[in-house]
Amino acid sequence: MTTVSTKQFWFVVGSQHLYGEEALAEVKAHAQEMTDALNNSGVLPYPLVLQDLAVSADKITSIMKEVNYRDEVAGVITWMHTFSPAKMWIRGTKLLQKPLLHLATQYNESIPWATIDMDFMNLNQAAHGDREYGFINARLNKQNKIVVGYWERPEVQKQIAEWMDVAVAYNESFHIKVARFGDNMRNVGVTEGDKVEAQIQFGWTVDYFGIGDLVQVINEVTEEEINDLFAEYAELYDFEYGSYSKEDWEASVKVQISYEIAIKRFLDQGGYNAFTTNFEDLHGMKQLPGLAVQRLMAQGYGFAGEGDWKTAALDRLLKVMSHNKSTGFMEDYTYELTAGQESILQSHMLEVDPTLASSKPKVVVSPLGIGDKEDPARLVFDGKQGDGVVVSMADFGTHYKLLINEVTAFEPTTPAPKLPVARVLWNVKPNFQDGVKAWIENGGGHHTVVSLNLTTDQIVTYAKLVNLDYVVIK
Repeated sequence: MTTVSTKQFWFVVGSQHLYGEEALAEVKAHAQEMTDALNNSGVLPYPLVLQDLAVSADKITSIMKEVNYRDEVAGVITWMHTFSPAKMWIRGTKLLQKPLLHLATQYNESIPWATIDMDFMNLNQAAHGDREYGFINARLNKQNKIVVGYWERPEVQKQIAEWMDVAVAYNESFHIKVARFGDNMRNVGVTEGDKVEAQIQFGWTVDYFGIGDLVQVINEVTEEEINDLFAEYAELYDFEYGSYSKEDWEASVKVQISYEIAIKRFLDQGGYNAFTTNFEDLHGMKQLPGLAVQRLMAQGYGFAGEGDWKTAALDRLLKVMSHNKSTGFMEDYTYELTAGQESILQSHMLEVDPTLASSKPKVVVSPLGIGDKEDPARLVFDGKQGDGVVVSMADFGTHYKLLINEVTAFEPTTPAPKLPVARVLWNVKPNFQDGVKAWIENGGGHHTVVSLNLTTDQIVTYAKLVNLDYVVIK
């Protein structure tokens, strides 16, 4: 489900006619060599496609118009091989509506002191061109990414790759559609938000459906479909029957299987890639969707509980950005306040994302305690370790705000035999007291999306692209 339509990035190399056709031919040859090497590096997640040299305002404008028109083009990477007068770039850059990366590099790594002459200087003056080109982007407030360094170095290629993931997610943001099954949880503040503004600013479409619309699809799921998926579960997960008879346990699991099939069918038919549920709105359903939701999150659908459509859309966005690796919906639950061991236990009633699992999950059936429904099945596991970011979006009435906190997740070492839900533990930066205080002071919500695969820089890059207010806690 995280698969997006085939994307590519255009490589636009700046130069000018001043140095003659022979020099331009060499510029084009260098650019082609770089394009081929970057594509063959195995680092970039999407292909780079070299365009005609940007040697005039008309050529630059034509390229940028085509970028906007071509859905498969996710963004533009520019490189100033020579000095490229920036006034040529104004019209095209103003028209560009997709992410832009300025690669401040040079074809040659070292200055050839024994042979350097003015021909070499004129041809290889990226330091000159970078300043001229950078000025006009700053003047236009383009919010472009700048990557500096020799293009063959792994750390430079890694930065380009990470930006590509952000650019693809930015484009995908305008295709995020959230289906809300039921409304928001009553009396909760942070799950509310202006849906019209979210569609204007981020491109998110948010639609409401009465729970009866989903129940109708659930009732159409066949026993054969349920049994086929149950067999798949048996291969993927450990089964823990607990105090339930095998018959009752399997009956509960199969309810969740029917939910998984129905929700996926409903979403796919409507073109939705994210959704919410609400334990206060389950009329006609036997259980709160738990295992079903976890399975769909693992497939790349965005999700958040209690009708929190903002977090569901954010979850989908970051899943695309991270290729659905170690990224998912989360909720702050309980503090560990032992001196020197301060951390936060993250979980949810049921819906903890299996992309965060450190080991093979087990299927467990247990009472929920709220919602007054039958005992639902869920996947139980411990979370992975690693550095990452936790992100929360809030509507402050006048504007949206993104809270970003760097965290270090760790695998629990103490068993929790009576806890029938998955658990994730992390330490917040810069430390527990200052990190938690800053989060609360800035209005960070209890619903978040965590990723152990993304960086703060990537989240900030996206926030700038959509003019989103943000706070970084690290």
